[in-house]
Amino acid sequence: MEPLAPMRLYTLSKRHFVLVFVVFFICFGLTVFIGIAGPNVIETSVARTDLNNSLKLKPFNLSSPPLSTYNQQLWLTCVVELDQHDVSLKKNVTMTVKVLGVVKDGSTPYVNNQVHNRTRLLSCAQKCSEIIVAHLGYLNYTQYNIFVSFEDLNKLTYTIQNITFTWKTYNPTFSQVEIWFRFVFVVLTFMVTCLFAHSLRKFSMRDWGIEQKWMSILLPLLLLYNDPFFPLSFLVNSWFPGMLDDLFQSLFLCALLLFWLCVYHGIRVQGERKCLTFYLPKFFIVGLLWLASVTLGIWQTVNEVHDPTYQYRVDTGNFQGMKIFFLVVATTYILYLLFLIVRACSELRNMPYVDLRLKFLTALTFVVLVISIVILYLRFGAQVLQDNFVAELSTHYQNSAEFLSFYGLLNFYLYTLAFVYSPSKNALYESQLKDNPAFSMLNDSDDDVIYGCCIISD
Repeated sequence: MEPLAPMRLYTLSKRHFVLVFVVFFICFGLTVFIGIAGPNVIETSVARTDLNNSLKLKPFNLSSPPLSTYNQQLWLTCVVELDQHDVSLKKNVTMTVKVLGVVKDGSTPYVNNQVHNRTRLLSCAQKCSEIIVAHLGYLNYTQYNIFVSFEDLNKLTYTIQNITFTWKTYNPTFSQVEIWFRFVFVVLTFMVTCLFAHSLRKFSMRDWGIEQKWMSILLPLLLLYNDPFFPLSFLVNSWFPGMLDDLFQSLFLCALLLFWLCVYHGIRVQGERKCLTFYLPKFFIVGLLWLASVTLGIWQTVNEVHDPTYQYRVDTGNFQGMKIFFLVVATTYILYLLFLIVRACSELRNMPYVDLRLKFLTALTFVVLVISIVILYLRFGAQVLQDNFVAELSTHYQNSAEFLSFYGLLNFYLYTLAFVYSPSKNALYESQLKDNPAFSMLNDSDDDVIYGCCIISD
């Protein structure tokens, strides 16, 4: 049996556990209420075009509203409106797009002579679905002119009444809110990380429990998840800060998935945990998830730099195969995690303290997962299961609450775990006292005499 540094978890009474959950919900609820009172995330500007038969084949010249770095990104979408509303239609439409960037004084337009041809699916059921014409991941210019033409609209059997083009950008006010809240979470995470490391300084790393070892990894990764380099995206006109943010987020989320696997398995396996049999299968499963998410993200970003009309969900033949691969690996992970949880609960339910560690982690993680699922459903509804979910994630925010809820949830989840897994102020004295047989029988209660070995040996 391996020795363990004491955890604050062991010293908490039922009232303290309730208080921990209450504080967690209060902090999370506070971020949600601040987000509800905050600005909308997406700012829209509509350019409505009336059509007649003579204009169908002519390109549309669309000028974006004035932009700044606080707008972050730019989308151009369109919706085709038919004269009949009860129409069920699916047809591939060829779209030609040319993007022009205008400098700040408007004197010398930058012209990209490359014309992009893309095929998009026009799907109508009562009303036609929105089509993403172009997406600029970062803004080099204060205004853009985009020429759009459709080659196959004249072949429709129905009369087109209107084509509504919509510009979408991040709300500059939200960008400022995002900068401040990321900064607040970075500072809080740095403070929690320092306090957690300070509380363990008197204990040898060999005596740390598996939860304490993982928290020493997750807290620095949470610092990256909050992205201290995020303001660079407003100072540098480049795709690199955005891709770095995506990389940090995927790295932290996959580390969190790995943490759950290792803890639920490692709490049953005492002594040396061999790399080949213990860590390798878990790294393999989570590594595939991380590789798939990072590949899609980098793939999309790099291609959008050269082609603003690129979307991997409709322009990549292998996207369906990638999606199936991701779902298979995710299902394997869920089944493996459920297996480890059931095994741990069945084998350790009668072991004091070890059972306490298991119950607390399971309860808090379950609460976090339920809240995450509820937020996803409220935010996307049935679109979570549709093909266009992945490509249109970043255009469906409605208010700041949807942004702050995710960041606040994960941050406060890690802060709570850091609090309960850190040793208390008198932990070192108490552990030394228990190790001294001359004092242990005098100072320990009956329960400690019976179960005290579990504190330092489970």
